Amino acid sequence: MKFRVERDVLAEAVTWVARALPSNPPVPVLAGLLLEASPDGILRLSSFDYEVSARIEVAADVADPGTVLVSGRLLADISRSLPTWPVDVATDGSRVELTCGASRFTLLTMPVDDYPSLPAMPDAAGVIAGHDLTQAVSQVTVAASRDDTRPVLTGVQAQIDGEKLTLMATDRYRLAVRTLPWRPATPGMQATALVRARTLSEVSKALGAIGDVTVALPADGAGELIGFEAGGRRTTSLLMDGEYPQVLGLFPSEHLGSAEVSTSALAEAARRVSLVAGRHAAVRLRFGDGAIVLEAGQGEDAQASEAVEAALSGDEVVLAFNPQYLLEGLSGVAGEVTRLTFTQPTKPVVISSAGEHEATFRYLVLPVRLNS
Repeated sequence: MKFRVERDVLAEAVTWVARALPSNPPVPVLAGLLLEASPDGILRLSSFDYEVSARIEVAADVADPGTVLVSGRLLADISRSLPTWPVDVATDGSRVELTCGASRFTLLTMPVDDYPSLPAMPDAAGVIAGHDLTQAVSQVTVAASRDDTRPVLTGVQAQIDGEKLTLMATDRYRLAVRTLPWRPATPGMQATALVRARTLSEVSKALGAIGDVTVALPADGAGELIGFEAGGRRTTSLLMDGEYPQVLGLFPSEHLGSAEVSTSALAEAARRVSLVAGRHAAVRLRFGDGAIVLEAGQGEDAQASEAVEAALSGDEVVLAFNPQYLLEGLSGVAGEVTRLTFTQPTKPVVISSAGEHEATFRYLVLPVRLNS
């Protein structure tokens, strides 16, 4: 095998594929990165850990087609450190020589025959704008659980209903839901998929900036894989097992009070006030007199308070929140004005955008119970 490729092209491609390499591979070959140079001038780079696969195609000047498997981490480190010159790669027996300007590296190869075949992409289920996917995933994954004792809650549930895609995640203390439009391959299609939050976050960041993203799912809904593809990059992931809880019914059908407030002003005030909150302490929000007063700390400890102008309706009430949960909910609000709706101090509060974005993103969070 022998080919030449631009340094930046190689570095970006290797970095993309290497993200799927396992930290502790069960077998040595899974630490490898597969390079396939074809006669048509295409260089394919692949990685696979039996759960997530990644593949990218880039243009290269291929003098001698072939396939080779090398250490993925090492190749990633080398490619990022190379000078800005074209990179020549050639095999020499059981070694691969990489030359870039005055830099030269020799890597040992790994047995290609022992490397598992990458899974095939499922059928395309639809297309979604990359920016919308990236934003939606960032809004909901903050609410996914990190507790592996309930693995189903570490995932994001995706529900497809015709031209509407809904993503949701919960850790039992808060729930984030984002609904967005997409273009299904089959009109009126219905499907659900439970995807690991970490995988979905990485995919959306890597592919969202490229443009439209094709989402692939088994046509009969009985398969085990979900796939994503954009700009010559494709990745697959095993879907998670388990029944996701019926969380949409947790949103209250009515409320007794509400507040509309500047999103940035409330977030900045919450961030400042939370500086004096202890590790497990809450930030208190007092709704009344045309303002939300945020408070933290009490007794002989450090204390802080700040008032933010707000349009209020309903009775005055005091609510307390985990400051991280509050800030992560506000970070998902797309509009300049946040709407908070509530019933009782011990019942969930819904955070959303006021106005046209109100129905697309909703964040439900349980208040912290205050000592009477």
